[in-house]
Amino acid sequence: MVGIVRRTVPAVLVLVMAVAGLSACEPQPPKPIDIDGFAGGCYALKDDTTGKAVVRDVLGYTATQADPANAAPFTLQATALGSYLLYGTGGYMPRTATAGTVSSIRTPGPTADWTVKTQSGRLSLTSVSTGKGLTVGTGGRLAQGYAGEFRWSLVPATGCLPFPDIDPGAVGTPFKGASPTAPVKGFLDAHTHISAFRFLGGKFHCGRPWSPYGVTVALEDCVDHQPNGAAAAAENLFATGAPVGTHDTDGWPSFKGWPRWDSLTHEGTYWRWLERSWRGGLRIVVNDLVENGALCEIYPLKAGTSCNEMDSIRLQAQDMYALQDYIDAQFKGPGKGFLRIAKTPAEARRFINEGKLVMVLGVEASEVLDCGRTGDTPHCTKAQITQRLDELYALGVRSLFPVHKFDNGLGGTAYDDGATGLLVNVGNKWATGEWWQPVPCAPGAEADNSPTNLSGEQAVIYAVLGMGVAPLLDGDLPAYPPGPLCNPRGLTDLGLHTIREMAKRGMIVETDHMSVKARKEALTLLEELGYSGLITSHSWGDATSQKRLQALGGVVAPYARSTTQYAQEWAAAKANKSPKYLFGLGYGSDTNGLGKQTEPRAGAAASNPVTYPYKTFDGGTTMLQSRSGTRLWDINTDGAANYGMFPDWIEDLRRVAGPQVIADMANGAEAYLQMWARADAAKTQ
Repeated sequence: MVGIVRRTVPAVLVLVMAVAGLSACEPQPPKPIDIDGFAGGCYALKDDTTGKAVVRDVLGYTATQADPANAAPFTLQATALGSYLLYGTGGYMPRTATAGTVSSIRTPGPTADWTVKTQSGRLSLTSVSTGKGLTVGTGGRLAQGYAGEFRWSLVPATGCLPFPDIDPGAVGTPFKGASPTAPVKGFLDAHTHISAFRFLGGKFHCGRPWSPYGVTVALEDCVDHQPNGAAAAAENLFATGAPVGTHDTDGWPSFKGWPRWDSLTHEGTYWRWLERSWRGGLRIVVNDLVENGALCEIYPLKAGTSCNEMDSIRLQAQDMYALQDYIDAQFKGPGKGFLRIAKTPAEARRFINEGKLVMVLGVEASEVLDCGRTGDTPHCTKAQITQRLDELYALGVRSLFPVHKFDNGLGGTAYDDGATGLLVNVGNKWATGEWWQPVPCAPGAEADNSPTNLSGEQAVIYAVLGMGVAPLLDGDLPAYPPGPLCNPRGLTDLGLHTIREMAKRGMIVETDHMSVKARKEALTLLEELGYSGLITSHSWGDATSQKRLQALGGVVAPYARSTTQYAQEWAAAKANKSPKYLFGLGYGSDTNGLGKQTEPRAGAAASNPVTYPYKTFDGGTTMLQSRSGTRLWDINTDGAANYGMFPDWIEDLRRVAGPQVIADMANGAEAYLQMWARADAAKTQ
């Protein structure tokens, strides 16, 4: 007789289970499913009700395969936290169709987007498009049913097709600090516009930094640029000085005609390019939520978004939190992505020491806080300014330009010249009822930019802004004398009030774009307050003001022009550094703004070029030559054509100016955090 082996539950385990109210024979609850952990994985979709897995046929999909190893493999491509495309062989995806059916499609979009939830170890899939759940109908064919039917599971599979995207082209681990409060090392981009796809009503800018449905949707040229860019008057004007021209309109995968260093209407900050800059040493990026309400009203094309500047800023702030969530989704869960929006300097320091890229939200708007003016009558009160600053602060905004392109209710602007100046001066007239009114500067005084004369440029203005501005150009146009010219407008009482209220909140005052007079008055007030929270973020200040700013403990971030020009501005800033504060230099890329990116260094391809691969400043990452689809980028010939090229620009700067400039730039993030901490410590509310 064969003996029977009895397997008993250890007495200690029985006691533990009894205390917990469980029987040794009761089944244990299923292990919780991490919905976000599916991102990027390869799976077969199995119907747990029938035990059959999903396969594709000419009509769509059926749950009829007994062996999941022979089922259709799907890449789970995250569209948001907890939502996915099921990207299958040949690029086909299950999608909701008519009459409750489920068919296949190769174009990603809402009909192929499924929200996944879990209950009792099973999954439900609900269509983002219809709100109906994925079920199994007659003959095992997939269909739409009621939402919340938990009948599915995902089984690990092989043979998946990668979802198309851009490879950041970097190998290694970005900086992590020794502790949450440790000093940081890395670069500061103090001025960029990642949210500018909303600018001027949403039709001026082509492409966006991300789409739930991937690079093929995010990086498309504007419809009005088709078929060859001839209708892209603004793009042509900013790039060449004339509204006529052409460009290749293909985005992914060729990128033959854009992005370019001199293109101001095409997306430059796609999130994978942002990732490349982070891997290349970027630690803080200040994203300025940007709008110009007057030019938005004038510009003939709209996407249905409001031209009110505060409305646009609210929407752009929401966009940046959505971008943060989207990146989290690609990295398998909340907080796991590389990008964090920071609201305090201590939080920013902790994020960087965790190995993240910090985004600081700023505002660069021409009638900021809805404080424009008509003549000398402002459109706001002190109480409204205070309330709107509170609202921006609650949104996470910590940096703000009191003055941008217009003479607004807070103060005078530094003017623009060239093509931008033509359009912005028209906007100033539209918004305020006045053209810019510069006067000759006092002898020896530092000057503002000299506006470009509008006479003879009407056809150019009409080509970009349309005939709606004809009444503005119908009368006498201002004739500006040769420079140097100065804006007689300084800060108003409302402007001084704004700066005081910003200091009370520990917000960072952006001194660029103010007239020389307004900037001097702002610095006098900040000196009286002993306030250190200020910055010049893209070379719109004057030399005397920059010295005063540095003496207060402010941060300098020159425009990321050619490396030879930047090296000159680094030398000037270093000569004026204050012995009281850490000297660290940022840069202002102004990507997606109305300013060209750094151009290829003259002769770089022939003499002392950047060679690939190269190591980052800390030696921790190897940077490969960047590839987007079939396009291979080279800083020597392309300049900073997209945001992912800035590590290459920094490597070129090392070759031009030597290791000391890179060492000072690597202190840029730490200098910014220390400046912000001083401002935060000084706040009174």
